[in-house]
Amino acid sequence: MDKISDNSSQLVEIKTWLKSNKITPSIQSKYAIDDCISGYDLRLIQAHSKIELPYPLESVAAGFPSPAQDYMEKRIDLNDHLIHNPVTTFILKVNSLSMKNAGIEVGDEILIDRSLEAEHGDIVLALINNEFTVKRFMQTKSEHGIPDIWLKAENPDFPDIHPHSEEQIIIWGVITCILKKLK
Repeated sequence: MDKISDNSSQLVEIKTWLKSNKITPSIQSKYAIDDCISGYDLRLIQAHSKIELPYPLESVAAGFPSPAQDYMEKRIDLNDHLIHNPVTTFILKVNSLSMKNAGIEVGDEILIDRSLEAEHGDIVLALINNEFTVKRFMQTKSEHGIPDIWLKAENPDFPDIHPHSEEQIIIWGVITCILKKLK
């Protein structure tokens, strides 16, 4: 029960911070109005029940089924499999096509883990100029050894974000999973 209370108070803190910084879905930006994420779209992950599903002992080809698929010995709990840090994990519905070539489309839900440190190439939820955006985190070393950090869009219709000297990129969390309903 303490984890749920901690999650609820953390979400209230986040929503309060978003409101106090006047972050709303209607903020206009040269980077794409549709890429702004409202604090009201954030939902906590609360694993109330444990459901174990059969898990095959081998991987499955996308072609013809293997006769070995009849032998299911292992079971997997999706809560444990998808959520490594329940207290710091949130779910967010995507409302932009800026990451379409990474497989993230409008209406998809993403899991965001705030406890993870972003590494080069990770897909992240970032805050830039008081606007949230989902982009690929890029970090390269400049000729002076100072890291050059920028955000890469995975759709040619959207620009990459190279912050100017007065802009600050805050990595809010790392995307760990894309939840996509096929039917």
